[in-house]
Amino acid sequence: MAFWRDRAGWVGALGYFVDTYDLVLFSVVRKASLTGLGVPDADQQRIGLELLNWQMVGMLLGGLFWGMLGDRLGRRSVLFASTVIYSLANLANAFLPSLEPYYWLRLVAGFGLAGELGAAVTLVSERLAPSQRGYGTMLVAGVGLAGAVVAALVGATIDWRAAYLIGGILGGVLLFLRVGTPESGLFQNQAPSERAPFKLFLRPRTCWRLLACIFLAVPIWWVAAALVVLAPELGQALQVPEGLQAPSAVFYLYAGATIGDFLVGALSQRLHSRRQAIFASMICLALCSAAFLNLRGASASLFYSLYFWLGVFTGFWSVFVTFTAEQFGTDLRATATTSAPNFVRAAVVPINLGLSSLHRLGWSVTAAAGGVGAVCFALSLLGLWVLPETFGRDLDFREAP
Repeated sequence: MAFWRDRAGWVGALGYFVDTYDLVLFSVVRKASLTGLGVPDADQQRIGLELLNWQMVGMLLGGLFWGMLGDRLGRRSVLFASTVIYSLANLANAFLPSLEPYYWLRLVAGFGLAGELGAAVTLVSERLAPSQRGYGTMLVAGVGLAGAVVAALVGATIDWRAAYLIGGILGGVLLFLRVGTPESGLFQNQAPSERAPFKLFLRPRTCWRLLACIFLAVPIWWVAAALVVLAPELGQALQVPEGLQAPSAVFYLYAGATIGDFLVGALSQRLHSRRQAIFASMICLALCSAAFLNLRGASASLFYSLYFWLGVFTGFWSVFVTFTAEQFGTDLRATATTSAPNFVRAAVVPINLGLSSLHRLGWSVTAAAGGVGAVCFALSLLGLWVLPETFGRDLDFREAP
């Protein structure tokens, strides 16, 4: 089946669109929502980070739960149940009466959002022929990341409660569109006795393979945590006359990432290699990051153009998720493909701890960002080095006992 004719691919792309919309929306409306809930300016940074950490804890728990559920009960079950949970959480965010429920709702939203990408990519990967698989997951990730661009625009132009309400409504529409989405034939052909997803974490060889996959994409979220969240501080340190604003950095980064996912995905198909496409993108990302951190006194427009190119070179995200799905057998695939992206997202926590530790040691904001980035790129290269090429692999196999 051609990838553009597969209903599961288009619905998966729309699902990931809603996923990234909600994930990025919190960062965009954080200040406005906390002000609206009566939080003093002096406490907003601390509370904002706490809320983000609650969301990340939810994503970690959800990544494990939804992944194992997908390998036990099916990919479609995850797509339906997770959509219900994060849609209701979004709607509830629009009617927050005070700060306290905000923590629990970000936890619940993160838990629900964790199931979207991995289940969609697993389903699409198992339904398409090897020659079409990369295009299908490229469609899911490329269209999906546009949700972050829309979140940046919506969050900057309308009331924060209305922005959350839109997210909840989008989730409801998505749930309706998912009716009739076909299940993976590879999953259905498994005997129930073969469905034991917890074995992923009990076998050293599969644990190490999962860890290598996680390492692979850590630089992508280093860019988000170090270069985007710290945009105002970096603007000051890099002597940008107009300064840099985080919402603008989010917009340009994800606009580039939307294009980059299509470009790197197409490059992978052209080269018949996941590893080569990821390596090329990773090297370009490292060079662009180094240029960003060493530029002084340039205009804000130049830095925003660099954010765009950083986004383009983080476009190996779609290939990374495809690569992860192809590394594991059908009995463990959903667990690995759902948990790996969420562990990568949760890498924001140790990245932030590293940045804070180096800052306390007297490192400048640019030196700290560069030091933590160097570690992230080294881990990524290690992951790429140990993982085998998977382009064209037949996914109809089980992990050895």
